[in-house]
Amino acid sequence: MKTRITELFHIENPIVQAGMVWVSGWKLAAAVSNAGALGLIGSGSMSSDLLREHIRKAIEATRRPFGVNIPLLRGDANELIQTAIEEGIKIVFTSAGHPLKHIDRLKYAGCTVVHVVASVKHALKAQDAGVDAVVAEGFEAGGHNGIDEIATFTLVPQIADALSIPVIAAGGIADGRQVLAAMALGAEGVQMGTRFAATIESSAHDRYKQAIVEAKDRDTILTLKKIAPVRLIKNPFALHAQHEESSGKSKEELLGLLGNGRERKGIFEGDWKEGEFEMGQSSGLVNDILPAAEIVRRTMKEFEEARSKMLKA
Repeated sequence: MKTRITELFHIENPIVQAGMVWVSGWKLAAAVSNAGALGLIGSGSMSSDLLREHIRKAIEATRRPFGVNIPLLRGDANELIQTAIEEGIKIVFTSAGHPLKHIDRLKYAGCTVVHVVASVKHALKAQDAGVDAVVAEGFEAGGHNGIDEIATFTLVPQIADALSIPVIAAGGIADGRQVLAAMALGAEGVQMGTRFAATIESSAHDRYKQAIVEAKDRDTILTLKKIAPVRLIKNPFALHAQHEESSGKSKEELLGLLGNGRERKGIFEGDWKEGEFEMGQSSGLVNDILPAAEIVRRTMKEFEEARSKMLKA
């Protein structure tokens, strides 16, 4: 189906794979793009040299469009952006910061720029900065979330009403019924993270993927809000962090508890006790680990079935 999103990215299906840390390498991005959706390499866990390597491998693996996600609060964001530009990337998703500082350089290089937002205020700022589209991400999403904890179902229509550029819905989305719902709310596409994390091509540890499959509706929590809200499965580390925060620990004490490398330890190394197992509430909808192409195919099939059912009602 044609939307401004499919036309903007030159893709067949209005699905974007989130550029997740320790999950979204070249294999996943290329597989999603080969299936007619938009794959993203997640640079948040990469050095500029490693990002360059992943981009080059993705170019070898697909002739279809793919992009790179770059967290702007990283100290080396400039280097990551320069690497993406040098390697010919034309689609850049930015997050965790303000795109205004970087927009001129990206646009001069011919990039389509999309920024991830969690409120109408930040969506308007991104539009004013000159981005081509926004991802409206509700706090159902896994990983780091907006401090206002606005849910996808209320966030998306407010942002769609406020902006003139395309809106991509994200947060808690894992199947085709939700794609239809997102479009009814004013989105022109969706971004899915947790669903693509549990795929064959995901670079995450098998223990992490299995945890997604095993999760039910009540198995994630939003914690570490004094630092930055993050949605995790209720593993021993997450429950300990929640207890420490609720008992009144300061931001500095929580930073000490978090330390360094928790995301890698959980997502990439599969350490159930000590790692961060970031995943969204959509994990309750994920029941299997499949090839990325099958996720795209099945999601669009579910979308068409849901749309047909609604039209017949």
